[in-house]
Amino acid sequence: MGHIGIDESGKGDYFGYLVVAAVYVDERLRIGLESLRVRDSKRVSDSVIRVMAAEIMKCCPHSVVRISPEKYNGLYSNFKSLNKLLAWGHARALENVLEKVGADYALADQFGDEKFLKNALLEKGRTIRLVQRTKAESDIAVAAASILARDEFVSTLHVLSEKYNIDLPKGATHVEDAARKIVTMHGASVLDKVAKVHFRTTKRIIG
Repeated sequence: MGHIGIDESGKGDYFGYLVVAAVYVDERLRIGLESLRVRDSKRVSDSVIRVMAAEIMKCCPHSVVRISPEKYNGLYSNFKSLNKLLAWGHARALENVLEKVGADYALADQFGDEKFLKNALLEKGRTIRLVQRTKAESDIAVAAASILARDEFVSTLHVLSEKYNIDLPKGATHVEDAARKIVTMHGASVLDKVAKVHFRTTKRIIG
């Protein structure tokens, strides 16, 4: 058996979804991913990520959990903690892959206290050995998950930009001009639909 890698995208971005992906990789699949030169998404351009993501989804059991800004803001209001919210998303992605395939263990990047993730796991997730470590993206399964998560984040940000007729930038710096513009166009309540409103940016825009 192989193992499952889990990673997220959008956590540090003011605009857009939080996306968590999980990917199963065994020895046979690892060889295929290495031939694609799969690596941490931070080291790959968005155009290459698009191609890699399509190939990963064709060959590997996977799950992509999309948390829209509205859902994110509701969950954050309930959890009062980004780490608990991340754990919820990681647990859902892991459980979805375990519905398709068994695995020796699951590996995720370290965030907060590991008990958050262990507490969020459901029945299947609690039977698997869970490992959290820093720089987990060096693992091929986590790298593949980072590619899927990043591709979906970029894709959904583009959809939101088109829906509200404004270019929503990535990241958390240099976003205030876009935030002011979209509030002028659609009213302050639109931020709940496009942004992670607990970021300090919101307070600077609407007080």
